[in-house]
Amino acid sequence: MARICGTGMKCIVEKFSLDSEQPMTHLQLACCSSHYAFPRQGKNLEVYRTTSTERPLHLTGHHSSVSALVFGEKRTPLLLCSASEDYVIVWDVECCYRQVREGIIATGVVVGTMLGKAVHLSLCTLNKRVAVCSGSRVIVVNAKRQEVLAVLNGHLGPVTASGFCPWEPSQLISVSEDRTFKIWDVNTEEILYQSSVLSGCPLLSLYFMDKHRQFVTGSADGQVWCYTLPEDHKCHMVMKLDLQKLEQRHQKSVKSSNQQQTKPAGLLCDGQRGEGETAKPVLSIWAQSPQLDPSSMQQRNSEIWIGSLDGLYLLDLATSELLVSLHFREIPGLSILMVGSWATSQGHNNKMWCLVTSLFEAKVALLDVTVAGLNSLCFLTEKAFSWEESLSVFPSSSPVPTSPLNAELKKREPKSLKKTGVRNHALVFHTMVKSSGYAMCPHRTIFTPKTNIKQKSNTSKESKNNGAILQEYPSHSTAPSAPHTQVAISTMPTTIHCLQYSGDAKQFMCGLADGSVFMYKASITGSPAVYTGHNKPVTSVCWSHSRQWFLSVSDDHTLAVWPTEVTEPAMTMGKEGHLKAIRWAQFYYLDKFILLACGSSLRLYLYHLDQTKDDIKRYKQKSMFKLSSTFSTYLGTDISAVSAVNDFYSYIILAAGADHSIQVFDMNHGCVAAKITEAHCRAVHHLCQNKGSMFSTKDQDSYNLFLSSAVTDGIKLWDLRTTRCVRRYESHLNRRHCCTVAVSPCGRYVATGSEDNCAYVYDIRSSSFLHKLQRQSDTVLNVAFNPATPENITEDFAQIGVSSYHIPDITGCSDEI
Repeated sequence: MARICGTGMKCIVEKFSLDSEQPMTHLQLACCSSHYAFPRQGKNLEVYRTTSTERPLHLTGHHSSVSALVFGEKRTPLLLCSASEDYVIVWDVECCYRQVREGIIATGVVVGTMLGKAVHLSLCTLNKRVAVCSGSRVIVVNAKRQEVLAVLNGHLGPVTASGFCPWEPSQLISVSEDRTFKIWDVNTEEILYQSSVLSGCPLLSLYFMDKHRQFVTGSADGQVWCYTLPEDHKCHMVMKLDLQKLEQRHQKSVKSSNQQQTKPAGLLCDGQRGEGETAKPVLSIWAQSPQLDPSSMQQRNSEIWIGSLDGLYLLDLATSELLVSLHFREIPGLSILMVGSWATSQGHNNKMWCLVTSLFEAKVALLDVTVAGLNSLCFLTEKAFSWEESLSVFPSSSPVPTSPLNAELKKREPKSLKKTGVRNHALVFHTMVKSSGYAMCPHRTIFTPKTNIKQKSNTSKESKNNGAILQEYPSHSTAPSAPHTQVAISTMPTTIHCLQYSGDAKQFMCGLADGSVFMYKASITGSPAVYTGHNKPVTSVCWSHSRQWFLSVSDDHTLAVWPTEVTEPAMTMGKEGHLKAIRWAQFYYLDKFILLACGSSLRLYLYHLDQTKDDIKRYKQKSMFKLSSTFSTYLGTDISAVSAVNDFYSYIILAAGADHSIQVFDMNHGCVAAKITEAHCRAVHHLCQNKGSMFSTKDQDSYNLFLSSAVTDGIKLWDLRTTRCVRRYESHLNRRHCCTVAVSPCGRYVATGSEDNCAYVYDIRSSSFLHKLQRQSDTVLNVAFNPATPENITEDFAQIGVSSYHIPDITGCSDEI
C-alpha cells in the first residue's frame, strides 16, 4: 500500500516496501526509469517494474550472496549486471522476460569468475565494459563475454566506487577508502592523475556532470568535492562543501526570512531538529534533468541530489548552497527512517525513483519523489520580485521631488562681490578728473579673432592614436595567460591597498601603505606621479567621471580630492573629526556627490572644487563641501564594503554589513530597498559591480550583476533583480587577507587575487577558473581590468611587478612594492 508523506504537499510516495531475509545495508542496488532490482535470499535476484504491480522477474545463477547490482545506461537493450564472489553476470532484461513467458529459466552471460567480493559495479555508456571494484583493485571486463580487459592496481585501501567518463570512455575514475581518487587510462592501465588525501574519512560516492566536464565525489564525513576533468588530466578543484555546515546555514537563513508560510512536514525550513546531530555520509550522488527556475524562467543545470543516512539533500553547485533538506524521520508514514544504501533514477512526468535499504533492519523500499514539488520549495524563503517591481541599476524614471539626489550646493560669493560699486578704485578720487575713471564707463575689449593662425595638419600619429581610443573593446578576446612585462616600482617593502584604472584607460593609480598615491601611465613607461599628504595607509582611491580629479581615503580618518596635474590636494575632508574612520569613498551620480561610508552610515556630500592659486594663502582651503544626506544601515550594523555606479545615473548603492548581510539602498527614495541576509558566512570585505567600460557595449541586463567576496567563503555572483546568488567561485585561496575582485569590460571574465601568490581568472559562466596568473612574490590583494585594450597588468609586492597579460587586468599584491 502506498503511503503519502508530507502535509500540504504530496512530494513523496512510498510505492513499495518489503522485508527481506537478509540485511542489505551497504549493498549496491539497481534502479532505472522502468525497473528496479535487489537480491532476494542472498544469491537470487528480483526485478520489478516501477510502473506496474505484476509479479517480479526471478533470476538465478549466483552460488553465493550478491553484493552489487547496476543497470546499464542504454535502454535498448536494457542490461542488468550482478556480482558475487563467484560470478559477474550480465542479464538482458527483456530477453529474460521472454524466456520466462516461454517457460524457460532466465539466463545471463557470465563475464567474470572468482574476482572476489565486488562492492561496486559500473557499466560504460555503450554497455561494452564493466568495472568491478573488488578490494583495492578495479577489474575491467568485457560486458559480452568472459574476458578481463584491465586490472587497475594502485589504491592503498579498498575501492568504494568507480565510473567510466561519459565523454571519454577509455578513462575511468575510482575512489577509495584511502581517501584519494585516481584517473585511469583503461587501455594502458596507467594512472593519468592521482589526488592527494582529501579527507580524514573514506570517499564513498562518485558522479559525472557531462555538460561541465566535471565530477563530484563525497566522503563519509559529509564532505563534497567538485573537480574539473580537462583534456590534460590536470584536475582543478572547483569547490568543496560541508553538508553539515550547509544545513546549518540553510536553517539560519530560513529563520531570518520575514516570510511567514506553512512549511511541509519533513522540510527543515523552521530548524526543528532533535537534540542530537546525525552524521551525514555522502552515500550517493546523482542529478536530474535541468529544471526550470521559477524566478528567472531559465533552466538550472547545476543541481545535484545527495542521499545520506537521514534523508535527501538538494545542492546547487553553481552557488554552493543547500536548496532542500528532507529528513525521513520527520515524515510520518515512511517505513525506513535511516538509510543504508541508495539507488536512484529519473522517472517520467518529473518524477524521481529512489530505492533505499534500511540501515538497521532487513527492509527495502521504493520511493516516488515529485521533483517539481521539492524544487518549488527552494524559492519560498527568497524575495520574489515581479518584472515591474524588480530592482535595477538603471533608473526607470526621473528622481522624485523629495529625492536626496535633487540637492544642490549654494556657492557663497566672496565678500568683495557682495559690496556695491566698482571693485578696484582709482588712485584719484575726483569725479571731474577724467583719469580717475569715475567720469566714464569702463572700456571692454571686444573679441577680435586671429586671422594669421597657421592651420596645423593632423599627423598620422595623432589620427592613429585617436582611432585607438575610439576602438571597440574586443569582446571575444581570450582570457589572460602568461606575463611578458614586469616593472619594479620600489625596493622598500610597502603594501598596496588599492588600485584603479582611469575611465579613458590612459592612467592607473594605486594607494600604498606609506600614505602615498602613485599614478602611472597605462603603458607602464616613465616615472610615476607621486601624491603625498596622508599620514597613514591609503585604503581607497577613485577616479572622477571627468578624469580631472581623483580622491583618496586613508586610515588617518581623512579624505583628499586631488587634481591630476597638481600634487597638492584641492580639498580635504575629515580633519574636523568623524565619529569613526572613513572606510571607503567615491564620486557618485556623475560626480555630483562624494559618497563615503563611515561607521554604520552612508553620507552624501555636495562639494565645489576651487582651482585658483594663491601662493601666499596656499594653506587656506578654498574648496567647499556640505553634508547633503545621511543613511543608516538596517539595525545600525557597521559597513564593511560599498559599491556604486558613477559612469551613468543610478539610484542603487550596495552596502555590506558586519552582520554578513548585503543591503541595497535606493537613493531615489532614501531607503533600504532590499536586504540579503547571511550573504556569506563572514562579513563581506569587497563588493564589485559590473560597470562595463566606455569602450565596450553590453546587454543592459548584465549591469545588474554584482560580486561579493568574503574571507574563507569565496566569491559570489548576485543578480540584483532577484537578489539571488547565481554562481560561486572558490578555487582561489583566501583564508586571511581581503582579496578583491574585478569584472572585465566585456563582462565575460572575473579576476581575483589569491594568497598563493597568484591571480585567478574565471569564466563568469563557470565556477572553474580559466587561468592562474603566476609570477608574484606574495599575496595578490587587488585586481583591475584595463577598460580599453586587452592587456593585463599585475603588481607584485616585492618590487610591485607590473606584468602585462593578454587581457586587461591589473593586480596588486600584499607584500612589498
